[in-house]
Amino acid sequence: MKGTAKPSLLIVEDDYENQKFLQFFLRRKFDVDICDSADSFYKKLKERRFDIILMDISLKGKKDGLQLTREIRISDNYKDLPIVGLSAHAFQKDKDNAYDAGVDLFITKPVQNDVLLDALFNTLEKKAGKKY
Repeated sequence: MKGTAKPSLLIVEDDYENQKFLQFFLRRKFDVDICDSADSFYKKLKERRFDIILMDISLKGKKDGLQLTREIRISDNYKDLPIVGLSAHAFQKDKDNAYDAGVDLFITKPVQNDVLLDALFNTLEKKAGKKY
């Protein structure tokens, strides 16, 4: 990684244990922020700019990760923001639904740490057109 600035990552995850693990693991390479619902998601987006989003597909509440991804993709401000979808659902229809919603990459849980890290950086570099 060049320089000292880490890419900013928003983790959208409603499970507290998963939040803590992802934050602990990913904060070494990313400037991490976390939210757990559609309301807190939009609040975070208004507060700061993120380089990439790790989106859990299954969220509690009125909107799931697919709906949030669709909304991002039609927003002029965020439509090009890289999104990696993460889900415990491994069926082909779940993968298809995630790509149809607009994720750049879909990963199923559980995922190995190095695979997740590579996926985030590869997606970020592909979308941003620069190396991190």
